[in-house]
Amino acid sequence: MNDFQQIADRVEIEALRCEFTDAVMMRDRARLAALFTPDGVLRMPDVPVEFTGREEIRTGGERLQSQWDFFVQNSHPGTIRIDGDTASGRTYMQEIARLLDGRSGQNFAVYHDTYRRTPQGWKFAERVYEVRYVDTTPLAGSAPGPDAPAPGSAGPGDARRAPGAGAAEASAAGAPVDFAAPAPAERLDRAVAALRANGFTAELLDDAAAARARVKDLIPQGASVFTGASETLRLSGIAEDIETGDRYEAIRPRVLKLDRATEFDRIRRLVATPDVFVASVAAVTETGSLVIASGSGSQLPASAGGAARAIWVVGAQKVVPDLAAALRRVEEHALVLETARARAVYGQPSAVNRLLVLNAEPRPGRGTVLLLREAIGF
Repeated sequence: MNDFQQIADRVEIEALRCEFTDAVMMRDRARLAALFTPDGVLRMPDVPVEFTGREEIRTGGERLQSQWDFFVQNSHPGTIRIDGDTASGRTYMQEIARLLDGRSGQNFAVYHDTYRRTPQGWKFAERVYEVRYVDTTPLAGSAPGPDAPAPGSAGPGDARRAPGAGAAEASAAGAPVDFAAPAPAERLDRAVAALRANGFTAELLDDAAAARARVKDLIPQGASVFTGASETLRLSGIAEDIETGDRYEAIRPRVLKLDRATEFDRIRRLVATPDVFVASVAAVTETGSLVIASGSGSQLPASAGGAARAIWVVGAQKVVPDLAAALRRVEEHALVLETARARAVYGQPSAVNRLLVLNAEPRPGRGTVLLLREAIGF
């Protein structure tokens, strides 16, 4: 093979490797898969995953990329050795990433490659990803958005703040946060994406009226339905829709007629295993977790898995960056408002005696979160 062909092959292989990084960064899974031969293999033993064939590479890449909040990959040229219609080489990687569950870090890695000449040009026959260094220290930066510091803005310790730098940093620092303010659109979108990645069915709706209509669509006529005590359900009219009329077998009105001293066991069974449980939550994190607080704990079994289906209606002000912020919201905001309500109705304060965190839904289709763009409830 002449020197010109060697040069041309090297240029084409280097372009192939650059195309891989671009397809990853642009989340173009179809293009990524097309860079491999039909029987090509992508191995990542340290993850660990292995995809064989273009379809597995495409769908596998989609599953991995659906977990990202953001991801940046920088590739650096390594060696290329050509042997006729096959070749081998290495590419050096530096990557930073944050997942939707909040984990983040950076790593340095090597791709060990085998290339094959095809009628469509050089393709990857095999690409093996070897991690050489991992640092899981939480990243201080963020993807650009309403909550991210503006480029060149004040750093840690500087009293100046960039416009839009908000809940995530304030929560981490323990500073006051307006837990009654609706989250902006980008944060709502992140929460919905994270909930879906964690197995929940999540829908973003405009307002309480839309949620009220959607709940009617989701609950089959004749179902036994337990409604958790919730200002969101009361203010939206959802509680009234379920607890009056004869469309459903409403459990709460039945329970209120039973004697708690002599019929406690019957009450316990009724509220723990309904066909459908409808309620709200104290907070939903941008990493896709639901946080539910309770004084008695009577509503928690249905949420945790006792109900065949669960529907949570959540106002936009309940979206917080992470679990730490969620717990602060429970103590500093929701409990304060619920205590005021409990004193007026029952003559005594409320308390957070039980706390449930739902990080994922192991039975896809069971749990539905209706996240609103407006604030409602506590």
